[in-house]
Amino acid sequence: MCGRFALTASPELVRQLFGYEEQPNFPPRTNIAPTEPLAVVVKEHGARRFKLVRWGFLPAWVKDPNQFPLLINARGETVTEKAAFRASIRHRRCLVPADCFYEWRREDGRKAPYRIRRADGLPLAMAGLWETHLSKDGGEIDTAAIVTTSSNGVVSAVHDRMPVIVPEERWELWLDPFSDAKDAVALIRPAPEDLLVIEPVDPKLPKPERRAPAPKPAPPPSAQGELF
Repeated sequence: MCGRFALTASPELVRQLFGYEEQPNFPPRTNIAPTEPLAVVVKEHGARRFKLVRWGFLPAWVKDPNQFPLLINARGETVTEKAAFRASIRHRRCLVPADCFYEWRREDGRKAPYRIRRADGLPLAMAGLWETHLSKDGGEIDTAAIVTTSSNGVVSAVHDRMPVIVPEERWELWLDPFSDAKDAVALIRPAPEDLLVIEPVDPKLPKPERRAPAPKPAPPPSAQGELF
């Protein structure tokens, strides 16, 4: 399970690290929640690109988004079998930059939050799947889910699931829509034990900065505005 994470690294640092040309000016957020906008990196037309998508995967074939469950995670063990994700695992994989992700553990009758981050302080590259949904009136909405796997020894102290962390030398394989999906699926595994550290955080974790409304398709391109 990955239900909350943070991205406070500067837009320029994220751009340099992930290698896309766009220069978005997204704000730092310490508690990103489902249905909120996600910054993701994809590969289209032979180049890496920045996209802003909604966290909550919506397959292209869904007729009524308001009647479809919110899919924030894609279970890695079954991602090739589930109808919702079969097309995206083959052709629409993405990376989700993050400073850290959060999990909670029950302690003394309350849930205590923990931050899981890279030991070297660099941003994480969480594996994701994305899709564009086209509504009946021509509106489009890009959505994504974070791929999860069983926890490594570090994360298992607080939860039995964790997001898939893609190593930098495999980013291109994960992003390439023409690479063999079997090779990409082979990357779905727990992170190395020495990659991550876990630390307690203030129980009064800041509330999500940008809570989005219930999912609805975007208006036609001519009527769209800027999210940021």
